Amino acid sequence: MHRSTIHSLTLLLPFYTSAEPLGIPRQNGDLTVIPRASPDAPSGGYAPAEVSCPAERPTIRLANSLSESETEWLEKRRPLTVDPMIDFLTRANIEGFDAEAYIREVADDVTDLPNIGIAVSGGGYRALMNGAGFVAAADSRTPGTTDAGGIGGLLQSATYLAGLSGGGWLVSSIYANNFSAVETLRTGREDSSIWNFADSIFVGPNLPGFFDTPRYWAEVAGQVSDKDDAGFETSITDYWGRALAYQLIDAPDGGPAYTYSSIANGDDFSNGRAPFPILVADSRYPGERIVSLNATVFEFNPFEMGSWDPTTFGFAPTRYLASNFSGGVVPSDGQCIRGFDSLSFIFGTSSSLFNAFLLANISAVEGVPSFLIDAVTGILESLDDSNNDIAQYAPNPFLGWNNDSNPNSDEFALDLVDGGMDLQNIPLHPLLQPVRAVDVIFAVDSSADTVYAWPNGTALRATYERSLSAIANGTQFPAVPDDATFLALGLNNRPTFFGCDVANFSSTQNQTPPPLIVYLPNAPYTAYSNVSTFEPSFPDAQRDAIIRNGLDGATQGNGTLDGQWPTCVACAVLSRSWARRGDAVPAACDACFERYCWNGTTAAEAGAAVDGGGGGGAEYQPTLKIGGEDGENGGGDSDGPGDSGSVGRVVGFSGWASVVGLVVALMFL
Repeated sequence: MHRSTIHSLTLLLPFYTSAEPLGIPRQNGDLTVIPRASPDAPSGGYAPAEVSCPAERPTIRLANSLSESETEWLEKRRPLTVDPMIDFLTRANIEGFDAEAYIREVADDVTDLPNIGIAVSGGGYRALMNGAGFVAAADSRTPGTTDAGGIGGLLQSATYLAGLSGGGWLVSSIYANNFSAVETLRTGREDSSIWNFADSIFVGPNLPGFFDTPRYWAEVAGQVSDKDDAGFETSITDYWGRALAYQLIDAPDGGPAYTYSSIANGDDFSNGRAPFPILVADSRYPGERIVSLNATVFEFNPFEMGSWDPTTFGFAPTRYLASNFSGGVVPSDGQCIRGFDSLSFIFGTSSSLFNAFLLANISAVEGVPSFLIDAVTGILESLDDSNNDIAQYAPNPFLGWNNDSNPNSDEFALDLVDGGMDLQNIPLHPLLQPVRAVDVIFAVDSSADTVYAWPNGTALRATYERSLSAIANGTQFPAVPDDATFLALGLNNRPTFFGCDVANFSSTQNQTPPPLIVYLPNAPYTAYSNVSTFEPSFPDAQRDAIIRNGLDGATQGNGTLDGQWPTCVACAVLSRSWARRGDAVPAACDACFERYCWNGTTAAEAGAAVDGGGGGGAEYQPTLKIGGEDGENGGGDSDGPGDSGSVGRVVGFSGWASVVGLVVALMFL
């Protein structure tokens, strides 16, 4: 479609990519990344392919219950959380409470066994790295996390792990590599680009066989071209996801045949030894460009893709996406499709905000000649005119489904976008569904809400506001204050609990109290982790400093800021279980709830000032809470006070490569 436009530009490639990619020495230790068992796409590559349907033909189901597959998986997972939970709660040492006796008592009937969810927000690499710090802190496999002040074992006790956009990259990478520990992925191995963020995806991996950026992009484009040749729609999302895969999936060529549904075949997941991974995306209704809070929220899990919202209210089997379901079922004479659920396409869908970024901001990249920018912008705008700036699921699995309420029921393609574009940048939606009965959600927020890219609770407020509308389908959510209150009272600079008192919620046959929300905002503990959402590369030292900062936020500096923090985490885990049973709350937990629960006070009521200083405000610029290892900012170029981390920071060779690489990729559209 654009080959004639790009042909003349390709003559420039040798000149603009002649510099050697920046080679950062990789850290190598005893830990090694465990490859996935096997790729699952029947084509052996990125392209989907026709296959014979199973004897029980795939169907769309109503979203009025958990799937049979998830229910059966929970029967394995929930009992396996008991021992890790006992270990964690015992170490948390709630005074006057016998954690082991309590958990043993409720373990037989899992109704009262605490049900834990973890939600990692969007925010590009910032979200991946900050979220990785929390996951590492919660993982008992991380050295030191089961020592005093640690919260190791919380991950092993959790039932669900949800991610969105950059947080979805984290979740996907963990599961793409057999539920590898963050420390394992961070350390990497020789001849692997796994988590090597020093070489941006625009430049490509610094590996044997990749001699220059054009060759790398030609490899990516060839993979996407295979999908196009097989008769399936392609878009910028395909290229974006495939490029990310070289950093996130430790397999040759970024594992083009690895599928999201094949997570279900992994040893750890299939045997219930790992939490249930979920990614989130939003629908964009036909003819619209703005994604509002009324947009339908879709989730992807290893078994199904669909929505709990009353619009679509249905789920399709993830493994057979792109099959022709014709109103809910593959016809008896129809063929099934497999391989459309490429892992990279799914996590690319959940982060398609970056398509819009390229479309709107490519001219902000410094140091690129205007004639080259004009050519690339023209190509992107042409793609956008064809709706290729989003992820298209064609044929739409929900074509002819719920015609009265589904706005996409008569559309051949289902258009999905970044899960945070409706402002719900924390993937809480799947974990709020009453059928999942989650008790507590650890909400890791790496949003860039303020001028200097710190969160201010916008994501929580969006979910609360949505809960008040009909599209929430009766799902409840705790009240949260305005941004002025978050900033003035420091709720965006420390952990805060929302929804502590279940008496504040309706409890009927159709409505149950929502989970308690443990809000963990990105804040500067040992590093300024407020890097730009669109920063494309990070030296190892900066990557490690931001991950460490996230770990310090999760543990409050291993108890440096609050020696009782592990106790308070344990109290949050147990709170809903105690409420269901009518049990008394230990005094130690009363003290925790007094300290961390938002009590409804607003900035105006408290008389708190909201200004540009330490109290917050539009120019909120916090200082380090603990101090970095280098005495300044934890090592690296994270944005300190006064540095907004703007798009203009993408300079030099990385900036050139972002444009040049894109040009090469678009040749194949």
